[in-house]
Amino acid sequence: MAKKQFKAESKRLLEMMINSIYTQKEIFLRELISNASDAIDKMYYKALTDETITFNQDDYYIKVVADKENRTLTISDTGIGMTKDDLETNLGTIAKSGSLAFKKENEIKDGHDIIGQFGVGFYSAFMVADTVTVTSKAVGSDKAYKWESDGADGYTLEETTKDSVGTEITIQIKENTEDESYDEFLEDYRLKAIIKKYSDFIRYPIKMDVTQKNRKEGTEDEWEEYTEEQTINSMVPIWRKNKNELTTEDYENFYQEKHYGFDKPLKHIHISVDGAVRYNAILYIPENIPFDYYSKEFEKGLELYSNGVLIMDKCADLLPDHFSFVKGMVDSEDLSLNISREILQHDRQLKLIAKNIKSKIKNQLQSLLKEEREKYEQFYKSFGRQLKYGVYTDFSSKDALQDLLMFYSSKEKKMVTLEEYVSRMPEDQKYIYYAAGETHERIEKLPQLEIVTDKGYEVLYFTEDIDEFAIRMLSSYKEKEFKSVSSGDLGIEEDENQETTKSEENEHKELFDSMKEILSGKVTDVRVSKRLKTHPVCLATEGEVSIEMEKVLQAMPDNQNIKASKVLEINMNHEVFQSLKRAFETDKEKLNLYTNLLYNQALLIEGLPINDPVDFTNDVCKIMI
Repeated sequence: MAKKQFKAESKRLLEMMINSIYTQKEIFLRELISNASDAIDKMYYKALTDETITFNQDDYYIKVVADKENRTLTISDTGIGMTKDDLETNLGTIAKSGSLAFKKENEIKDGHDIIGQFGVGFYSAFMVADTVTVTSKAVGSDKAYKWESDGADGYTLEETTKDSVGTEITIQIKENTEDESYDEFLEDYRLKAIIKKYSDFIRYPIKMDVTQKNRKEGTEDEWEEYTEEQTINSMVPIWRKNKNELTTEDYENFYQEKHYGFDKPLKHIHISVDGAVRYNAILYIPENIPFDYYSKEFEKGLELYSNGVLIMDKCADLLPDHFSFVKGMVDSEDLSLNISREILQHDRQLKLIAKNIKSKIKNQLQSLLKEEREKYEQFYKSFGRQLKYGVYTDFSSKDALQDLLMFYSSKEKKMVTLEEYVSRMPEDQKYIYYAAGETHERIEKLPQLEIVTDKGYEVLYFTEDIDEFAIRMLSSYKEKEFKSVSSGDLGIEEDENQETTKSEENEHKELFDSMKEILSGKVTDVRVSKRLKTHPVCLATEGEVSIEMEKVLQAMPDNQNIKASKVLEINMNHEVFQSLKRAFETDKEKLNLYTNLLYNQALLIEGLPINDPVDFTNDVCKIMI
């Protein structure tokens, strides 16, 4: 029989289909099963308008049969079947979609929807096939037809016989090569795994004859094989069930079955939307942080289904980065699929779903914070850093995230929210005060804390490298600006006995100028401290970069040597100041020694490295002699 040639553009598309459109060869089985499901759906639609057809769902199924000996894989369905014209139109012209046309002509009813585009997905079979044979008998027809092709060389179409209505696709599986093993597509376990992964929630049974082993009767170690027909897919997905029918255990079991994590989810969110865009989703907030969460290997994203068929393992576009810890899936009937189900158009529907999901996650976290504080703190311990990262990187989300932030409180000795902090602020307190350091214990000992805590003000402790960067981006909360205890102006009114008069400062101006000259290039100024009470010295900062921010920036691989503008502050009420005065008046060399010692002490207090440890130890030895 003479072969019919594909149209030129179809031939080129076929070559693309086989070589580049699909990233994984196993996808072909998903496509063919989806097409089979479409064929049964079409029978359902036809039954709605044809009184001679009774649609009994139990009579409709998809069968997958592997024949290792002949290297064939057959996918058959009991759907509507195809006429000669259907085969010619849908399979003779690649990208012509019988399903798509049918979908446009029929109204969606009772949850039945046509999944995709038959003509394109069908040709994915040539990734694993030498030849593909389609035998089909349409409902209402007494004739069957066979379509056959080996790919690029065209196809044949002839009349044949078939006992029942429906379509049977037989794939002649390729021989193995040095680079590829095609045997896997003839193995029961592999076929079952592919079906479970992509087509578990197709609404019709997907059946396979599975080889089982049984102990021979009357023996202890002799086994015999037998074949049993099994339904491989679950059919009814959990997300399409009524929420009232489901228990916490059901959601936890689904979490484990989908391998979203080895822990138990802290909380789940079940979403069902039937509006501008229709979709269902089940989202999980994990209990523990994944081991690879902050590595390059971690991929964010939700599983994305189209009418129960998995089209993407990780759809990153559905989650903002600051909620990348969320696991789960989305199933939509309205997504536009382009070329194949692997290539998703960045369309309005996807953006609407993503926006809604973002809002649902935020609301769930706020609810967790208010109603189950202990659970929220457990979550925050694992993923609070990511929320701060969201405040820093996504300006549009900072207002939504600010109420979810928590920091350790100097007063409460536990994690508190910004709202809780502001609600306790005295009337005379101008700013939200914070102190940054490596640990709570180190922050407690900072000299800069003295005047703030003595006034009875609460201080938030920042111990993560992202904290100050996030707060600088936030700028203020409920019209209260954030202020570091190391800032030049703390906005605190001084008591009379703490006041340092201008005349006293001017009196010692020459001393401070000399110290500034000694520390030239290390500090921008040396001045009287208005914050120190018992400590002799500390470092303050001016400008946008704080000392803790400097540490973070210096530790980065592309370190650009960005440094904080440091000011050395001296406590004039400390005994050390008297030694500085005497040295200035009588021994300039000793003033140089004391100045460097105080500067290095201030560096150590801040956890900064000393420029020359040998010089420092020598200076310490000099004062001991």
